[in-house]
Amino acid sequence: MAVARLFKNFPGMGAADGTDNGSAAIITPADSVRRLEVLNDFEQAGIGWLWATDADARLIYISENAADKLNRPIGDLLGQQLTALFETDSENASERSDRPLNFQLTARNKIIDQTVRFALAGPAGEGRQTWWSISGHPKFDKSGDFQGYRGSAKDITTEYERKLVDSRLAEYDSLTGLANRHRMDKRLEGILAAYKTAKRSCTLVMLDLDRFKHVNDTLGHPAGDDLLCQVARRIERVVGQRGEIGRLGGDEFQIILPDLDDRGKLGELANKIIQILSQPYSIDDKRATIGTSIGIAISPYDGIDKLDLVDNADLALYAAKNGGRGQFRFYSADLKDEAAERRLLEEGLRDALAAEELELHYQPVVRTEDNMVVTFEALMRWEHPERGPISPDVFVPIAEESDLINQLGAWALNRACRDAMAWPKSVRVAVNVSAAQFAHSDLIEIVAHALESSGLEANRLELELTESVFMGDGETVDDIFRALKDLGVRLALDDFGTGYSSLSYLRAAPFDKIKVDRTFVDDCTQKDHNSAKIIAAIIGLSDALGMETTVEGVEAFDQLEVVKSKGARFIQGWIYSKALTQEALVARMKSGELRIEPDGPDRHRPERRSVFRRIGVIHDDHRYEALMRNLSKTGALIDGLLGVPADTGLVLDLGGGQLVVCTVTRVQDAMIAVEFETPLVSDGAGGLCTRHRVSPYILAAAELQADTPRSKPIFMQVAAVGTSGAMDFDD
Repeated sequence: MAVARLFKNFPGMGAADGTDNGSAAIITPADSVRRLEVLNDFEQAGIGWLWATDADARLIYISENAADKLNRPIGDLLGQQLTALFETDSENASERSDRPLNFQLTARNKIIDQTVRFALAGPAGEGRQTWWSISGHPKFDKSGDFQGYRGSAKDITTEYERKLVDSRLAEYDSLTGLANRHRMDKRLEGILAAYKTAKRSCTLVMLDLDRFKHVNDTLGHPAGDDLLCQVARRIERVVGQRGEIGRLGGDEFQIILPDLDDRGKLGELANKIIQILSQPYSIDDKRATIGTSIGIAISPYDGIDKLDLVDNADLALYAAKNGGRGQFRFYSADLKDEAAERRLLEEGLRDALAAEELELHYQPVVRTEDNMVVTFEALMRWEHPERGPISPDVFVPIAEESDLINQLGAWALNRACRDAMAWPKSVRVAVNVSAAQFAHSDLIEIVAHALESSGLEANRLELELTESVFMGDGETVDDIFRALKDLGVRLALDDFGTGYSSLSYLRAAPFDKIKVDRTFVDDCTQKDHNSAKIIAAIIGLSDALGMETTVEGVEAFDQLEVVKSKGARFIQGWIYSKALTQEALVARMKSGELRIEPDGPDRHRPERRSVFRRIGVIHDDHRYEALMRNLSKTGALIDGLLGVPADTGLVLDLGGGQLVVCTVTRVQDAMIAVEFETPLVSDGAGGLCTRHRVSPYILAAAELQADTPRSKPIFMQVAAVGTSGAMDFDD
């Protein structure tokens, strides 16, 4: 053996046969022949290899056994750049502190146990990759000229692959392959720390699946695991390379989106995720449908460290779930009081239901060929004794989250059927049925009781459903549809076009009517939108399927002309009438008024929301306090400033870093109408917000300069009194 030959003459070491051959033959530096023998034995033993480069980092020597190990002829390796043969492994780059191999060679640093991967191993996925640990030192001649590197290497592939597996198990979810909570926490902490110095933004998105527990309970845990994997793949397709996705456990997911703070784009991304995840899943030849709620917080506006950002994203997620699920919410400071507010409203709703303080108002659906009313849709109204009118968008989700929705739904069905008995038999009544009410086991009995107790003919009752009813078990949903059709009632698919798989629903469910969502009508007169074409396509599809189509939300004559030109035969909207009380309807019908002529503005303008909100108005270097009376995506009505000429440029401070550049379009005493330079976007809760916000770092710097001398104000600030006028800023 080579080792025995090397040590046979060492003192105290016997020969292989146990005999003593005398004194050891020491190998001195001058004994080049025997030193070469040692090196040869070392290389042949496979313990490690030797390598050398010239001054240009070309490989000029490598152990022959190493070339065999790499499965390459030695001639293919010699003369190659070392960095072309080996590269610093990048799979765990975020965990490493050592510099890339190219940097080490260029700087002529000593290389100590650098992990590298053989770069000529072939395309990814073909064959086993090879990792080496290499060491080396730069060689200089007597004149100090660089001669290249001399070094050693050893194969660490087995150990390194085991390390990669252990690392992946520690940082990645074994079920979905996504990052786990541990890795996401480390990534978020690292990004926020680095971005705080650079004053960059980072968005945290929290997702929670709706109705996932139902899938687990009905189809079993293996089906639930399969569903989670499909959810992960869908999220990856939507997010792509824009961020890192993690599964925190159970049905909770998280997305980190560096350098993205545009709330318009974030809202679009959130809506797309909601739509994608709401599509049916195929699991063991069965169909499962779930949904998701999303909360969004953005650093540095909503927190600069991990704990604050995670807490605020969770708070926004909680608000999204309480808002009715299947929606997103941005974090705002107002959310901190929302839980208490929701409890108060739930208590008030219980009292209102018990005291019969709720009302139904009815909005007509009109046939365009003769302007005759064919249907009235029942719309619930709640006049709170202290808070005034409360929108159904607020109290219906609260009812759905509690045990009130079935009582509320049963009351509405019974009241609507009784009220409809006072109408002509040619007029139907439409009642909305929520997804929670649809899934309740008593629905068929409640509908049957409402018809029987009122005496209303079944074909005069129309139940309006949204695509969210399909989130239940497929077989159960089909059974409910069959039972409702057996009763003889009509079914309408509401808000059509806003979901992602409406066509599959039409194929599977026995609808009599499709209602085109008002969001398409809002934009149908704008040349740069496809809404008018979509309306035409929906009407054509409905006609082909033998269904009626009602177009919702028509408010102005320009919209009416567009939808009629696209084939609309039934229209519901303010251009014909707002919702009316039963008393008002009966009075009109007694006089034979079932015909309603359209009446409204010539041109549609973006919806304005009445508000009563203190804001800042900035002009030059002076800030004024004023009152915002109403707000739309494109403009606002401001009260409290005198002497502001038309065409004046202003900046509105809406709070929380929301600054809006605008121009004064009209003036009436202390009231000014302004048009925004950049439209506002949805905040996910029915409100509006700016796309971008001013960084708190910039706001802090501005506060330091607040004491600098300012010019004299040129406008007069006055107290805002009275009510908002009928001023129009969209002429």
